[in-house]
Amino acid sequence: MTSRFTALRSRDFRLLLAGQAISLTGSRMNEVAVVWQLYLLTHSPLALGMLGFFRVIPVLVFALGGGVVADAIDRRLLMLISQGALAIASLGLAGATYAGSVSQWTIYGLSAFAGAGYAFDLPARQALIPQLVTREELPNALSLYATVFQVATVAGPALGGLLLASLGVLPIYLFDVLSFGAVIAALLAMKHRAPGRGLAQVSAHAALEGLRFIIKSKLIWSTMLLDFVATFLGGSMLLLPIFADQLFRVGPRGLGLLYTAQPVGAAIAGAVLSVLPPIKRQGAIMLASVAAYGIAIAVFGAAPWFWLGFVALAASGAADTVSMVIRQTLRQLLTPDELRGRMTSINMIFFTGGPQLGEVEAGAVAKAFTPRISVWSGGLVCAVAAVLVAALVPSLRRYRAPD
Repeated sequence: MTSRFTALRSRDFRLLLAGQAISLTGSRMNEVAVVWQLYLLTHSPLALGMLGFFRVIPVLVFALGGGVVADAIDRRLLMLISQGALAIASLGLAGATYAGSVSQWTIYGLSAFAGAGYAFDLPARQALIPQLVTREELPNALSLYATVFQVATVAGPALGGLLLASLGVLPIYLFDVLSFGAVIAALLAMKHRAPGRGLAQVSAHAALEGLRFIIKSKLIWSTMLLDFVATFLGGSMLLLPIFADQLFRVGPRGLGLLYTAQPVGAAIAGAVLSVLPPIKRQGAIMLASVAAYGIAIAVFGAAPWFWLGFVALAASGAADTVSMVIRQTLRQLLTPDELRGRMTSINMIFFTGGPQLGEVEAGAVAKAFTPRISVWSGGLVCAVAAVLVAALVPSLRRYRAPD
C-alpha cells in the first residue's frame, strides 16, 4: 500500500468505505426519484423548496441529541440502528408508490422520518472514522471518503435518470432499500468495538458540554458558520428539475446528468487531494474554495446552454470538496475523541440546515422572480460572504495545518 493511501491499511475502514459506496449510490438515486416524483405531482418550485424544510426540521430537533448518543454508546451500533431507519423510509416510499397512494404529503412525511434517522447516523459515522484509523492517517481517510462519496453520487443520479426514463421511480426506491444492507453487512463484519460511556451519559449537561467546547474554539465555529452561509445561499439543487424541463429542455435523462455534475467535479478534486501532500495554508485555501463555489453556482444560474451549466456545476463540486476536506480535517484534529459526536451533531445543524433551508429560500425566490435569478443571485452573495468571513476572522484566514 503506497503512503498516499495509508488509511486503506485499516480493514474496518475499508469495510465502511465499501459499504457506504453502495449505500450512497442508492441514496443518490433515491434523491433524484423523490424530487422528480414530487415535481410531477405539483409542478411547483415552492413545493420542491418545501421538501428541504421537511428534511431539515428533524435534523434541527434531534441533531444535538444524536451527537450526545454517539459519544455515549458504541458508534457502530448506533449506525446499525440509524441505517435500518433510513431503509424503512425508502421502503415506505416504495410501498406508497406501488399502492398508487403516494402524495405530496407522503413524500414530506417519509422525508422527515429519514431526516430523523440521518440526525443520528451522521454523528455516529463521522465520529467512527477517526476510531478506525490513526491520527496520521485521518486526513487521507477523509479525502478517500470524500472521493468515494462523490463517485457514488456520480453513479447514483446517472443510474437514477436512466431508470426514471425507462422504469419509473419504484425500482429506484427498491434498490435504495437493498443498498442499506451493504453498510449493515460492513458494520457487522467489523472487528472494531467501542462500548462507549453508557446511556447514563446522555443528558442535558453532556449536550451543553459540547456547545461550550464549540463556542470556545473560534476556528471550529467560524468554519461551521461558513458552512451554513455557503450552503444556504448556494442551495439550488431542488430547482434542477425546472432547469432540466423548462430551461434546458433535456428531460429526465438530462436531469440525471445535472445531478452528476457536482459529484463529477467533486470526485476529481477528492482524487487529486488523496494523492497530493497535505495542504499547508488550509485557511486561505478553504476561503478561496468557498468563493469559487459561489461564483460557479452563479455561472450555472445564468448559463444559457446545458453543457455550460454542467461544467459550472462540476466546478462548484470541485471547489466544495476542497473546502469540505479541509473543514473536516481541521475539526476532527482539534476535537477530543470523547466530544467528536457532539461536535459533528452541532456542525450538522449548520451544514444540513444551510442547504435545506436554502432550498426553501431558493424555491421562494424562484416563485417570486425566476429560477435563474434565484440561483445566480445566491451564488454571487455566497462569494461575497466568503470574502467577508475572511476579513472578519483573520485567524481562520491565517490558519496553517499542524506539522
